[in-house]
Amino acid sequence: MAGAGHGHGHGHGHGVSTSADRKLLTGALALILAFMAAEVIVGFAAGSLALITDAAHMLTDAIAIALALIAIRLAARPPAGGFTYGLKRVEILSAQANGITLLLLAAFFVYESVERMIHPPEVEGLLVLIVGVVGIFVNLAATWLISKANRSSLNVEGAFQHILNDLFAFVATAVAGLIVLLTGFTRADSIAALIVAALMLKAGVDLVRASGRIFLEAAPAGIDPAALGKELCCIPGVVEVHDLHVWEITSGEPAASAHILVREGLDCHLIREQIEAVLAERHHLTHSTLQVDHASGDVPELHCSDAHGAVHRAVTPAGPGPVQATPSH
Repeated sequence: MAGAGHGHGHGHGHGVSTSADRKLLTGALALILAFMAAEVIVGFAAGSLALITDAAHMLTDAIAIALALIAIRLAARPPAGGFTYGLKRVEILSAQANGITLLLLAAFFVYESVERMIHPPEVEGLLVLIVGVVGIFVNLAATWLISKANRSSLNVEGAFQHILNDLFAFVATAVAGLIVLLTGFTRADSIAALIVAALMLKAGVDLVRASGRIFLEAAPAGIDPAALGKELCCIPGVVEVHDLHVWEITSGEPAASAHILVREGLDCHLIREQIEAVLAERHHLTHSTLQVDHASGDVPELHCSDAHGAVHRAVTPAGPGPVQATPSH
């Protein structure tokens, strides 16, 4: 007689609570908005287009943090209606939006830098230096706040990368301002912008790639489904593993499902518990859904005519081992 089992573990807690994440992000947002307002006022008072442009860059940071806060609130809603996982993947949408924004900003800064390298404008070195130094301290505080939040969340990581790159931008701005002030070499401003654009490009690509893997339901980094299938087949009593799927519901919440065939006469439920223990302890897959059935005869038949992915079979007939050969009723 065939038996089916479903196991679910829910160990999705993180070191930092969602409410703490919101407070940390809100603090960083307040810092960014206050400095952005001051930068706009100084920019207009000094007639500096560079400072007003930088304030626009700070606005993208504020939007990134605001998106992260909205995503955290939506992701906390319980499952309802057709959204059986709730709105957890809104966080991944936010992370992808942040990644794409970084890529677009990088492209814009490359274009502007090349343009200014060819036709260097007049740059007020002292003003650039002062704003750059103040911006470093403001962004250090904002970066520190977000670094204490749960960065295993791609959503939070997206906001963090925005602020971190803005910190690099202010460091480069301060250095460029000092060079312009001391030497009059105005192209230093454009060179600094190119360096920051390269950092933004890397951060943007990493965020888009990581969020794309979750949307495409690829296996989490560090888990090889083929190797996992072979490992499960080594559990005494397991004859075949197919329809094995490993994915992430959202960042930090991996899940797995599989159809397991075991030798006739063995306890399906006991073997399922052993498989769940392997998934949880060795691979941190605490959310698993397993269908466990008895194989027919010595050579297993394919129970699923439309099985997805590879079919893993035990190399040699597995003996009962530690599993008690108790018929399942």
